[in-house]
Amino acid sequence: MIDLVHIDKYYKNEEESLHVLKDINFHVKVGEMIAIMGPSGSGKSTLINLLGFIDRKFNGNYLFEGKSLDSTSDEKLSKIRNQVVGFVFQNFSLIENNTVFENVELPLLYGGFSPSETKEIVLGALRRVGLCGKEKKYPKQLSGGQQQRVAIARALINKPKFLIADEPTGALDTHTSEEILQLFKDLNEKDRATIILVTHDPEVVLYCHRLIQIRDGAIIEDKELDR
Repeated sequence: MIDLVHIDKYYKNEEESLHVLKDINFHVKVGEMIAIMGPSGSGKSTLINLLGFIDRKFNGNYLFEGKSLDSTSDEKLSKIRNQVVGFVFQNFSLIENNTVFENVELPLLYGGFSPSETKEIVLGALRRVGLCGKEKKYPKQLSGGQQQRVAIARALINKPKFLIADEPTGALDTHTSEEILQLFKDLNEKDRATIILVTHDPEVVLYCHRLIQIRDGAIIEDKELDR
């Protein structure tokens, strides 16, 4: 599905050029659940921005389903991003003044669905993440774990080709973290969802098929895991 080939990323200012990703090479297969691990400042955030079609200023080749998106316009790439990748963040990134239903519905509206077409799709996504009956609640009325489930439902709503979850359990207690990771595992096993989990937590790795370790902008380990 994804091939990164000799990717280098530099940040430049007037005084210096900072080499933040160094000759990154890896392949992501459909249905994999991958952990990307590394300390703060290792290049994890830069890498997921690149994987999620947010950052396109890099050297090397990014092939998605065998095709390069280098020449794609920003407008078209934005549409591709909305359809192809779902994002889940540590801080949930929900809109506080919108209901659970409205938060999950938003990507569909961006994608051109009319409000009359969204109801069953949204309720189905909420059912999938264990939030039946919560559609009229507001984020502040939910626990942290429930808010993250809303974020996962929103990420899944357009049936993306892959999910990127950036420290998805970082703001949660141990028990709730285990519930969220089990939900990711179920999505991976039952729906064949391709999931890239970015983390510094070794517990997250236990749920994954594969571990990619990054340090100082370079991959220092890429290994298959027994799960």
